Amino acid sequence: MIRTLDRYVAFSFLRLFLLFAIAAPLLFILGDLTDNLARYIDRGISLGRVGLSYVYQLPLYIYYSFPIASLIGTIFTVNNMTRHSELSAAKAGGVSFWRLLAPLPVLGIILTIVALGLSELVPITTRARSQLLGGRGPSNVARTEFVYRGTNGYSFAIRRIDLEGARITGLVMEREGNEPEVPSIYVKGQEAVYDSVKGWTVFRGQLRMLLGEEERLFDFSELHPTRFRETPEKLLAQPKEPEEMRYAELGEFIEVLQRSGGNPLELMADRAEKIALPVATLIIILFGAPLANSTQRGGAAYGIGISLGITIVYMMLFRICHAAAATGTIPPNLAPWLPNILIFLAAVVLTLRVKT
Repeated sequence: MIRTLDRYVAFSFLRLFLLFAIAAPLLFILGDLTDNLARYIDRGISLGRVGLSYVYQLPLYIYYSFPIASLIGTIFTVNNMTRHSELSAAKAGGVSFWRLLAPLPVLGIILTIVALGLSELVPITTRARSQLLGGRGPSNVARTEFVYRGTNGYSFAIRRIDLEGARITGLVMEREGNEPEVPSIYVKGQEAVYDSVKGWTVFRGQLRMLLGEEERLFDFSELHPTRFRETPEKLLAQPKEPEEMRYAELGEFIEVLQRSGGNPLELMADRAEKIALPVATLIIILFGAPLANSTQRGGAAYGIGISLGITIVYMMLFRICHAAAATGTIPPNLAPWLPNILIFLAAVVLTLRVKT
C-alpha cells in the first residue's frame, strides 16, 4: 500500500509541476515576443532566427519556473488530498503525514540537482541567443601595450596580442618573490602562442631567477609557463556578461576584479544566486506541504491565489536582498540565501503545527 501511495503522491505532484514548468515558459515567450517583435522586424531579423532564439531562451525560463512550479505542485497535491479526506484516511491506516508525503522531499532533491544543471546550461544558451540576435560577439581582435595582473602574484606586460592565431608578440612575465624562500622570477620572450590543450608556449627568450644574493639566468628557445593560464579572450579584456558566465567563470571574473581593486558585490550576489535559486525548489516544497495542510478551505482558486501570493512575496524579498547586497548593506554571499532561510524557518514552524 505504501508503494501505491508513494506512486500516487509522486504522480500527482509531477503532473502539476511539469504542467506549470512547460506552460510558464510559453507565457514568458509570448510576453517577450509581444514586447519585442517590432524591434526584431526593424532590425531585419528573420522569424526563423527569432524562433531559434527562443529555443535558446527556454532553459532560462524553465530554470526560473522551478521554484514556482514546485510550490504549485505541492500546494495543489496536498490541498486536494486534504479536501478529499485522503490524508485522514491514510492517517487512519497508520500512515503519518510526513511518511505519506515522503516522495515530495525526494523529488525536491532530484529537481534541485536538475535546476543546478540548468544553471550551468543557461549561460551557454544565453550567449548563443545574444550572438544569434546580433547583440554581442567578438569585436576586438587585437590589443597592444598593456599590463595584466594574473593569478598567483604574476604580472604580464604584453606588447601585442592577436586573437587570430592566439599569438603574443613581446611578452614580459614577472613574479616578486620572498627570497630566499620564494624566488623572484622574470621571463622575457619574443613570442608566445596559445593552445587550448597545452596552454601558452613562449619562444626565444630569457628566464631570470633571484635567490637572495644569487641570480640565475637561462636562455631558452621554448618555455611552457604553467602559471600563465589566462586565455586570449581574457587578455583581450572581453569578459562575458554576468548572465553568460557559469559559476566557475563568474568566480574567476570576480577574482580578477578584486585583484584589480574593484568591489564586485553585485557579481558575488549573482554567483551565490546560482546555488540559492535551485535550492529554493526543495525548501519551497518543505514549506508548501504543511501550509496546504493547515486549511481545508477552497479549491483551485484558493490554491492559485496562495501560490501567487507566496511567489510575489518571495520574489520581492529576493530582489530587495539582491539590491541590498549590491550596496554592501548585506553580505553578497548571504543575500540570495535570506529568502530561503525565511521560507525554511516558516516551514519549520508550520511543520511543528502539523498533526501527524
